[in-house]
Amino acid sequence: MPTGLLPFQEKSMHRSRLRALAALAAFTFAAGLPASAVHAQAAWPTKPVRIVVTFPPGGAPDTLARVLAEKWASLGQPVTVDNKPGAGGNIGADLVAKAAGDGHTLVVGTVGTHAINAALYGERMPYNHLRDFTPIAFLASTPNLLVVNKTVPASNVRELIELAKKQPLSFGSAGSGTSIHLSGELFNTLAGVKMQHIPYKGRAQAIPDLLGGRVQLMFDNMPSSLPLVKSGELKALAVTSAQRSPAAPDIPTIAESGIPGFEATSWFGLYGSPGIPREVQMRINAETLKVMAMPDVKAKLAALGLDINAGTPEALNTFMQAETVKWAKVVKESGAKAD
Repeated sequence: MPTGLLPFQEKSMHRSRLRALAALAAFTFAAGLPASAVHAQAAWPTKPVRIVVTFPPGGAPDTLARVLAEKWASLGQPVTVDNKPGAGGNIGADLVAKAAGDGHTLVVGTVGTHAINAALYGERMPYNHLRDFTPIAFLASTPNLLVVNKTVPASNVRELIELAKKQPLSFGSAGSGTSIHLSGELFNTLAGVKMQHIPYKGRAQAIPDLLGGRVQLMFDNMPSSLPLVKSGELKALAVTSAQRSPAAPDIPTIAESGIPGFEATSWFGLYGSPGIPREVQMRINAETLKVMAMPDVKAKLAALGLDINAGTPEALNTFMQAETVKWAKVVKESGAKAD
């Protein structure tokens, strides 16, 4: 087709395009990004973005969603956070599993919605977490904090175990299938005690009962309980991670407090509906990683006890599969039920 250019002009333009493509490829390689992530810069978002949080406002999933929503405001489309709690996170996750696969409906998945619940709920699961989502990016992880009502006569894990062997104790959770629930079940199994699980619709409902003494303890996400420990409203006995948390280095781990091998970490990943095109998936991944690398975001999340682990969709998918196997074993050995 005639271009209106002289032959030497066409050749010069062709060489310029080749140089531009070579420069783009070099940048892509140096940045460690797939070429599809670069070519998709205009593909998303093309309409408002909805980030579903499977628990009530407050807590780590909600915090992460609102950080993304705030920073993504510069992308030119409205970004809203939609809290859809219930059934251990299954209600909100199922909504995203059945949404259009265009990348505009996302969910902050948790260890519950994307690992534990499959074993805990069994045939009652409304979705398949390994098949019905498009993984976008690992976001962050946090240890749970073993906290007790300040009137509980135990100042460490050993004293709590002895107390649990003498009298009934109950632990609250943000719902069946959450890491808060399964941390307690794992503790029951490894410590040889039988504390009663009391599920709530979210930590916003559980924390008041813990403060009021209606339940004696929780294995809560650090971002929501650490401020209450610092204010003296709760007592912290241990963290559930393998190592101490930089956000609370004076609090020992459960493993070093008398239960070797104990480890239970809450984690959060960003997922989309099934069928999102690869170039859109990688565009959202790139925008997510950009936010998680911002100095103010890193400082804010670190202060809350959240460790940023942002990475590729493939890394999130591999980790999710390993966690599914791990927690299925815990559910089976503990006899945990979805209350």
